[in-house]
Amino acid sequence: MIELQNLSKSYAAHKVLDGIKLTLKAGKVHGIVGENGAGKTTLFKCIAGLEAYEGSINSPHQPLKDQLGFLPTDPYFFSKITGREYLQLLCNARQLPQQDFDAKNIFDLPLHQYAATYSTGMKKKLALTAILLLPNEVFILDEPFNGVDIQSNMVITGIIQKLRSLGKTVLISSHIFSTLNDTCDVIYLLKKGQIVRQADRAGFAQLEAEMRAFTIGDRIERLELR
Repeated sequence: MIELQNLSKSYAAHKVLDGIKLTLKAGKVHGIVGENGAGKTTLFKCIAGLEAYEGSINSPHQPLKDQLGFLPTDPYFFSKITGREYLQLLCNARQLPQQDFDAKNIFDLPLHQYAATYSTGMKKKLALTAILLLPNEVFILDEPFNGVDIQSNMVITGIIQKLRSLGKTVLISSHIFSTLNDTCDVIYLLKKGQIVRQADRAGFAQLEAEMRAFTIGDRIERLELR
């Protein structure tokens, strides 16, 4: 279990996260939704140890970053590193024994090619494969379904469900509510740096309806489409 207590983050005078209190349980999939700029990615980076913050993050996994796999929205790759070399690099960083990357290449990626030449979806699948090869207890997936083909989306959904069954702690974000509905045990609504709403599975439909009403409002009518 990971507990966030009064977690805040500011860039100069702009407060991005404001006193976040959150409990992430093992064996559960936690979803975060919110508009662009709500603070989702910043929250994920703070938990992953990539951003300094105020407040505290308590976890039995110490150091947390050594047992955490983070999938960013837009994974970055060096220009002259192949997919296979990238997987090996991450395994070397954890001092893991040699693995059969071809057998575990479930997305059929061209591992011999430079990763920088991959499409957006292929880059995401390579980065996801890499963190799945490592012995992580916590997985933070920032928009794992974005830019990925529908077949791979089904595979990713199955992976998330498998991680849950293995007792892993999973935190994901998505702009596609249906993908969260298929995978999450609880969904949190992040607005202006604060958790303003949470719902378990029984409340997902109501949360989606509230978000739809708030987000759409009269925007479409204002276009006066004919």
